[in-house]
Amino acid sequence: MKVSIITATYDSELTLPDCMASVLSQSHEDIEYVIIDGDSKDGTLGFIESKAKAHANIVYASEPDKGIYDALNKGIQMATGDVIGFVHSDDYLADPKVIENIVTAFEQHKADGVYGDLHYVSFEDPQKLIRNWKSQVGVSTFAVTNLSSPKTITLYYEKKFRQ
Repeated sequence: MKVSIITATYDSELTLPDCMASVLSQSHEDIEYVIIDGDSKDGTLGFIESKAKAHANIVYASEPDKGIYDALNKGIQMATGDVIGFVHSDDYLADPKVIENIVTAFEQHKADGVYGDLHYVSFEDPQKLIRNWKSQVGVSTFAVTNLSSPKTITLYYEKKFRQ
């Protein structure tokens, strides 16, 4: 099962390295990594370009957008996976088996959508747990470093977005 992970960025050079490392270190082998940059003015685009040269599964675009939802919709249009998921540029996957576990859940449960536990951690100290959001049926663990608003990381079959 091919999984497309979408990350929207804008001036994210401080947080994007951890985000991308967590996606690129996943054990699931069929991952397309779609990065949509909103015409960053810092070193974000250069970092993305350097990673894309080293990883053939990265596709990206950089252009002005109308905010994060516009960027995410652009990513959905570019995505070719059977499953589409979002990992925001200030978030990261807490374990190398997160995507593998999500794919297993889709296959075993014939699910339309899968989500996992969220750990809200301190930006300054990612080992410091601020809040834990527990899913009813735990699949995987995500770490969220942006404490300004609650987030839900959900993966859906692509057909849900294309209908």
